[in-house]
Amino acid sequence: MIRTALAVALLLLTMAACGTAPTETGRPTMPTKSGTGELRTDLEPLTKRFPLLSAAEKAEWMSGTLGDGRVPGPSTFWIDAVVTLPESTLARLDKDTRETTTPPEVVSGLRDHLPRGPYLTGGSLDEAFTTPTWSATAYLAKNTNTVILVALGE
Repeated sequence: MIRTALAVALLLLTMAACGTAPTETGRPTMPTKSGTGELRTDLEPLTKRFPLLSAAEKAEWMSGTLGDGRVPGPSTFWIDAVVTLPESTLARLDKDTRETTTPPEVVSGLRDHLPRGPYLTGGSLDEAFTTPTWSATAYLAKNTNTVILVALGE
């Protein structure tokens, strides 16, 4: 519960810090994800940030910062990742999930690497990957051993 509140607070602060502006519909736009565009496969940066990924078999991921780098102030970082985990790790993750056919919102350079849906998602799955410095929305591709993470952190 506290982690969820912290994740919401981090997202709201990020939106405010990045100068989100209402669109014509009156809804604010999300800050833009910027990065190098490099598709990475090294595991150490992921396992360092997300301990549950320590047994990862492989990963494809991208990262960067939110908003405009020319604006002074602290940065909020993002990581979008498609990670293959062993079955033993996955066995404890799919509790209290719901099915969705909507693909995770990842950066365009990673979209072609997403497994086909449907996906399982839910609060307990998110909490399994959320840490004190990273808030994660996690998706488990149904009937696979692939997890997709959409994470924001410091």
